[in-house]
Amino acid sequence: MKVLERFLNYVKFDTQSKMESDTYPSTLKQLELMKFLKKEIEELNLEANIDEYGYLISRIHKNTNKKVPSMALIAHVDTSPDASGCNVNPRIIKQYDGSVIVLNEEDNILLQPTVFPSLEGNIGHDLVVTDGTTLLGADDKLGVAEIMTIAEFLVSNPDFEHGEIVIVFTPDEEVGDGTKFLDVKTVNADFGFTLDGGKVGEIAYENFNAASAKVTINGKSVHPGSAKNKMVNSIGVAYEFDAFLPVHMKPESTEEYEGFNHMVQIRGTVEKTVMDYIIRNHDRKIFESQKEYFGFVCDTINKKYGDRTCLLDINDSYFNMAEILKDHQYVLDIAIDSIKEHRLEPIIEPIRGGTDGARLTYMGLPCPNLGTGGYNYHGPFEYASIQEMNQAVEIVKTIISKIAAL
Repeated sequence: MKVLERFLNYVKFDTQSKMESDTYPSTLKQLELMKFLKKEIEELNLEANIDEYGYLISRIHKNTNKKVPSMALIAHVDTSPDASGCNVNPRIIKQYDGSVIVLNEEDNILLQPTVFPSLEGNIGHDLVVTDGTTLLGADDKLGVAEIMTIAEFLVSNPDFEHGEIVIVFTPDEEVGDGTKFLDVKTVNADFGFTLDGGKVGEIAYENFNAASAKVTINGKSVHPGSAKNKMVNSIGVAYEFDAFLPVHMKPESTEEYEGFNHMVQIRGTVEKTVMDYIIRNHDRKIFESQKEYFGFVCDTINKKYGDRTCLLDINDSYFNMAEILKDHQYVLDIAIDSIKEHRLEPIIEPIRGGTDGARLTYMGLPCPNLGTGGYNYHGPFEYASIQEMNQAVEIVKTIISKIAAL
């Protein structure tokens, strides 16, 4: 089965994950795709297991007598809570000519090269786009489809020499919990790659240090007719808290190595308002100072309005895997050489986000990230290049071959 066919099958599944869920996975609908994948793997005469947390793990045993490192291929099945993943209706644009793509004529939703310049690099490609009402699911069902295509190739071509390959599909990556219960001892690989990147040829081994912050503002509700000098409107105080944060450190004002503070959700009444933030920076020292500044702002609010007006809970999510991967240069070199063999210039850029690989690297499984051919993730402007998804498969095959030759 071709990678495109697999991808179009997988995006039919609504696998959107959910923040602040009482279950793991955060949404049980993710398990429907996991079960589908398990069946596909078993049809390849491979064993597959879905554990109590929803992780799907399978192994393709080595077919060489040489002692070579084992490698994990990892992708996540969930899609972002930022946009609907229900009733995805993909459409293929043949030989894209560089013009504006009308995703949804009724709502005038346009995929424009002037807004999304990556399209200029895809002229002549066949693109998979949305209908403008949902995300596409390329993040990360492209990675899933590519891994499954590689698995089928290895099983169907026993003369293609390879070491042990471990397939790992995870839930809940988009809500920061993709590896929360994953045991790297069960994975039992020497290193791995997440297939969860953007443009094909990308290899990312630097990512944000990341934390989540929950800010709770407690107000005092009094009838507005007699509220003078009595009411404390928690909504207004929440706005005041956010105004303390540096304006230049918001996602819409930053790029490359620049960090940010991003309010992802706010909900409240006069009595109580809760804000959820994510805190990001590649530089560990600046990252720590950002978290400290949140504490300073909270203390400032409490001095002004009274003790426990502001409550702050900060939790680290993951750290920059570059600090670990610098000691595993051979893994990076193999990937870079493989990309070059396919006449592509390796794209080595910091991830302005994170992957399961960041956490896995700190858990003892060195795990850089590879591009899959998807763009504009987490919204209706998401699209994928069919040519690039095929190239991504070939690059991983080359990596596997080079590892077997070590």
